[in-house]
Amino acid sequence: MTRRNWRTVNPRSLREAIELCKDYALEKHRRNVDRIAELAGEESQWTVYGWLRDGSIPGKKIHAFQHACGCDFITRWLAHSSGLMVIPMPHGRQVEVDDVHRLQTTLNTAVSALLGFATGQMDADQVASEINTALEALAWHRENVARSHQPELELTNHE
Repeated sequence: MTRRNWRTVNPRSLREAIELCKDYALEKHRRNVDRIAELAGEESQWTVYGWLRDGSIPGKKIHAFQHACGCDFITRWLAHSSGLMVIPMPHGRQVEVDDVHRLQTTLNTAVSALLGFATGQMDADQVASEINTALEALAWHRENVARSHQPELELTNHE
């Protein structure tokens, strides 16, 4: 089984966003649906299974569910489906070589997707997802550079 590059995953529907949250929790934190339900404050795991089955989740439950899973795929899908971009809050930390390599890979993937679309080999949704990922990565680096003169303490670990 190959591991996903979670940094570049963008859901294309609410159902996929909920499933990605569940998969992320299992892969990264070894949390099954029962544990997710417990951490999200749900009385039964069957509630979470219902969200997965129906592809919907009550708005007031989104934050707790994402917190229990340790990711924000539902929030990202909500923003992207409204034509908005989401970037984690930059802390103004020093850019490392790996950060730049990861950015270059993301940009190359977006350009390749755009070329694939131009030749009719890729669908528009996948290309838009790759371009969003690249734009968000660039926006994060822009804000990180702008905040570099006054860096903040990084209190959370964003993967």
